[in-house]
Amino acid sequence: MSSAVDASPAPSPSALPATALPYKIAVLVFLENVHGEHLLLLRAKPPNFGIWSPIGGKLETALGESPFECAVRETREETGFEIAVSDLHLFAMIAEKAYEGETHWLMFLFRCKRPILALPDAISEGRFGFFSREAIDSLPVPETDRQALWPIYDRYREGFVALRADCAPGEPIRVEVEQITGTNT
Repeated sequence: MSSAVDASPAPSPSALPATALPYKIAVLVFLENVHGEHLLLLRAKPPNFGIWSPIGGKLETALGESPFECAVRETREETGFEIAVSDLHLFAMIAEKAYEGETHWLMFLFRCKRPILALPDAISEGRFGFFSREAIDSLPVPETDRQALWPIYDRYREGFVALRADCAPGEPIRVEVEQITGTNT
């Protein structure tokens, strides 16, 4: 795990700075093919325009959509790959404060236990590629993914971890573990 992750106790809510930014809830789904290569999307829209990331999207909160339902829907919409809730393992939840100085995110990270069999066609959000885990380290990816999400995936994909990240612009990204449950890889 990167040295940026800290398991120190959480500060009290009153010790946290108040930043008036919108809060969004989203999922990321980590898909692999039968060779263990990860499916990534080269994003053609913000956030993360022009960089590679796992598929995912925002919860339909007005419809009462759960994170699992969102992961199933986003996987189908972005890749055409039909999965069930039982194909998913929730391995992390991360609260990102002040991402790009524009919004706070609460993200649920899922690993799909079923391999995706083919490279999906390009969509309006971007084009897809399969990459080994090692190759991902040299791709343009969001800095939070490089410093936090991929190390979290590497370490906790078989268990569960809850984290928070301070992503204030101009500051180093700081990730802190709030809870770990189950097996670590």
